[in-house]
Amino acid sequence: MSTNYLSELLRNITGMSTQQHIHAFIIDRAKVLLTTGLSISEIAYQLGFEYPGYFNRLFKNKTGRTPVEFRNMN
Repeated sequence: MSTNYLSELLRNITGMSTQQHIHAFIIDRAKVLLTTGLSISEIAYQLGFEYPGYFNRLFKNKTGRTPVEFRNMN
């Protein structure tokens, strides 16, 4: 099975692209990690981000809150 075929199949079944699925997984995992004592930078690195700033932007774009705002709400 080719990557293109798998991506198209995933989009047809779920209505979401592969990247959207990956981002959703990352955000869900980040929400769990934000309930721990880890710093935002440590969480970003654990999730595979080279730059914590990019993690912050992605998180805010997907949730409407920064990681710090999310952490303070929970």
